[in-house]
Amino acid sequence: MKSILVIGMGRFGRHLCQSLVKNGNDVMAVDENEENLEDILSLVTSAKIGDCTKEEVLKSFGVRNFDICFVCIGTNFQSSLEITSLLKDLGAPYVISKATRDIQAKFLLRNGADEVVYPDRDIAKRIAVKVSANHVYDYLEMGEYSIYEIQPLEEWIGKSIKEVNFRVAYNASILGIKQDGRTSLLPDADHRFVKEEHLMVIGKKEDIDRILKRL
Repeated sequence: MKSILVIGMGRFGRHLCQSLVKNGNDVMAVDENEENLEDILSLVTSAKIGDCTKEEVLKSFGVRNFDICFVCIGTNFQSSLEITSLLKDLGAPYVISKATRDIQAKFLLRNGADEVVYPDRDIAKRIAVKVSANHVYDYLEMGEYSIYEIQPLEEWIGKSIKEVNFRVAYNASILGIKQDGRTSLLPDADHRFVKEEHLMVIGKKEDIDRILKRL
């Protein structure tokens, strides 16, 4: 469990708070508009109203005591930049800031952000991958590697992972198998593929593409 500060209760900030709480974290939500906090008051550990571009406001939160501070302001980049810089000046251990463009990310990183996220761009890219390829049920990019949820190739059905020689043949690995609403992680090499299951496969895009072209 981590202690997390989330500044900015737009759509991304609210969804982030909900997901963080569901994963067992202590969350403080902050926005300068009281109305933006109403939907999550019952979910988060605490909620504060305040203008976080003011140093005294951030000081009052004790930002150095949070494991992670999120800056989720998307409509006012100047405010996002100022808050990111102030958080680091006040000793926040790790700051993650939201950006909508690469130029914003560069400025945020130069002014103290430890990490920058592009939620709108990432969601759009994820959806584009899902709808552009046949039989891709989910997708997650992780830098050089990506995780794809796919169905087995017809030629694999009835064979084991070891018999297919999956890792060597495709330069990829099977992280898990989903079937009947259940997920099994790191399947044994003797697992035999069945038509009804979905595979969570990790690898480089060019290697996974070779599998997708055959689905």
